[in-house]
Amino acid sequence: MELVTPDVEKMGESDGIRRNSTLICAPIMADTVDQMLIHMNSAKSSGADCVEIRLDSLKVVNAREDIQTLVKLSQLPTIFTYRPTWEGGKYDGDEQGRLAALRLAMELGADHIDVELKAVDDFNNLIRGDMPTKCKLIVSSHNYQNTPSVEDLGNLVARIQATGADIVKFATTAVDITDVARVFQITAHSQVPIIAMVMGEKGLMSRVLCPKFGGYLTFGTVEDGKVSAPGQPTIRDLLDLFNFRQLGPDTKVFGIIGKPVGHSKSPLLYNKAFRSVGFNGVYVHMLVDNVKNFLETYSSTDFAGFSCTIPHKESIVQCCDEVDPVAKSIGAVNCVIRRQNDGKLYGCNTDYVGAISAIEDSLRGSGVENGASGSPLAGRLFVVIGAGGAGKALAYGAKEKGARIVIANRTYDRARELAEIIGGEALTLADLNTYKPENDMILANTTSIGMQPNIDDTPISKEALKSYALVFDAVYTPKITRLLREAGECGALVVTGVEMFIGQAYEQYERFTGLPAPKELFREIMANY
Repeated sequence: MELVTPDVEKMGESDGIRRNSTLICAPIMADTVDQMLIHMNSAKSSGADCVEIRLDSLKVVNAREDIQTLVKLSQLPTIFTYRPTWEGGKYDGDEQGRLAALRLAMELGADHIDVELKAVDDFNNLIRGDMPTKCKLIVSSHNYQNTPSVEDLGNLVARIQATGADIVKFATTAVDITDVARVFQITAHSQVPIIAMVMGEKGLMSRVLCPKFGGYLTFGTVEDGKVSAPGQPTIRDLLDLFNFRQLGPDTKVFGIIGKPVGHSKSPLLYNKAFRSVGFNGVYVHMLVDNVKNFLETYSSTDFAGFSCTIPHKESIVQCCDEVDPVAKSIGAVNCVIRRQNDGKLYGCNTDYVGAISAIEDSLRGSGVENGASGSPLAGRLFVVIGAGGAGKALAYGAKEKGARIVIANRTYDRARELAEIIGGEALTLADLNTYKPENDMILANTTSIGMQPNIDDTPISKEALKSYALVFDAVYTPKITRLLREAGECGALVVTGVEMFIGQAYEQYERFTGLPAPKELFREIMANY
């Protein structure tokens, strides 16, 4: 079964034309051939284009019999790999036997075989140039420590090409997300078919954006967690979450910048919305350590916009060429647009809009009248937990609506700083448990306390919650945090982080795309979440 590059114009997908020829390859690792065959069938039904059969994962290998069975029964084109321990695999036996099995796979009808750069001279001596035309030779190199410089990667590719490889493959490790840019550069300029991956969570972009830069294939797993290398997404995520088949050289890249960031549901929201209107963009998780380095590295207008979350909302302000006056007075930015005409970065804050309107709607819904400022928050005591970017945004938003502000934070100095800027009172987090100056206060948690995986944590005792009429939590994974559950049990109104998330997303989507936000679709997606 020859692996032909798909005719991208003819390949209809369920929701439009396939815009790229990059393949999705499912790594198949199992103890027995029978288990492998089950996984191979699952890979086909999930939408993979080919399978990588990892012979080194089998408990016992009967080379001729096993390879014959796998080639004959595979419904997808095959890559046979027999990875030794010295290259990150599981095979620790005799080298001659390993190379002989790969030669056998080639003779028995494998579409590709993968031979390591360190072993390819021995392999070429073994086959003496006798390579069936049907079988393509992938020569691979894996670096589990870091990602070398562009010059070193270029030299590596040249060395792999010189071995007679039909396809060049290398995988490096992301120490920082900026490492991925060097791999994109090599991929985009490669004159031969190339598979170039950056392993680890910080390397996710390399796996998702392959089609934009012209990679030959990417790896997608059949099941979550069953990976053959760190950071592999599932086939389902590639197809349904990242709209992989619709990506191309002109696709604009957006993403959520944060640390941690894997929990974020933003990619789900934006990519579904992009797909629904045929907008040529993709939105990915971006695990960023240093936001300045990140923005300087990905400076092309193709990297068109970013949502910004904990802990970068304040430090990103300095990285913007222009900042919206509201965001400037808050001192925090959660949305950055790269202007397409001049590449300049424009920062704004959509956090407070989403949260404040959700809190107001909930109060009005329970019969609270608008105050003098036209808001049910007017005159209310509004306690904000956290003095970071989101805390500043909410304090600013509530103040604007006529509320009296109290800032509670782990470190008192930060609480005092913000309270002085906003004009309010400051407390430590510990003080909150005994702070009861009046009833029917509003509480807003803007920290990550209670977020997965620490779902048993809460910033305030249940007893203290009895003084509050409404409690809001910016955390939305889980949707109902311990804080909200206990607040509900005390009779308070609760507003989930999902409401704030959807509210701020409307405005960001419109800034990213120039199109009206599909509000119904956003609500529907988050209702299913």
